[in-house]
Amino acid sequence: MIKDSEEINAYIKKGNETLGTMGYTEHSERHAAKVAEMAGKILRESGYGKNVIELAKIAGYMHDIGNSINRSDHAHSGALMAFQILRDMGMDYKDIAVVVSAIGQHDESTGMAVDEVSAALILADKTDVRRNRVRNQNISTFDKHDRVNYAAISSELEIHADKKVIRLNIELDEEICFIMDYFEIFLQRMLMCKRASEILGMQFKLNANGNKIC
Repeated sequence: MIKDSEEINAYIKKGNETLGTMGYTEHSERHAAKVAEMAGKILRESGYGKNVIELAKIAGYMHDIGNSINRSDHAHSGALMAFQILRDMGMDYKDIAVVVSAIGQHDESTGMAVDEVSAALILADKTDVRRNRVRNQNISTFDKHDRVNYAAISSELEIHADKKVIRLNIELDEEICFIMDYFEIFLQRMLMCKRASEILGMQFKLNANGNKIC
């Protein structure tokens, strides 16, 4: 129902268009779907039940709808928008509370993981680093965010429930950006992932170009 909602997809599309005009990376339905599926996978492979998994997927798909209003404070405006949409759909109030809390907590400037759903959303969103999210095709005009994302040849999030480890494996083209550049941009996001993993009873580990970073 969420993925097929014309209303939700209209907000995602508008937000993505707005961010494109501002020079941000892609935040389209593709990003929303990828975050939704990864959030669900994290909880499924960590042993959580179907309802919690579905709430994480819903939060994952809707997490960026606030960009249709403004990039600034988009997590909070998106949470308020999601509240109205989900209430109109007839969702249980307790489930709505979980979803809007996760959406409201997903931005690194104001949020943090507070439960398993918000933790899964943060991990799924903050680790979606990939070259094809960069919209600027002129490498000579890349800002630091474009450069780091474009340098990401591949990234994969692994969940090892038996070892209590969540690991991000990322391969960077160091002719475009160095590993330290990645940390300069994404340190706060990685700290969010560390906290989120701890909420799930896991350790967060990062491998960059085959090197164990943390």
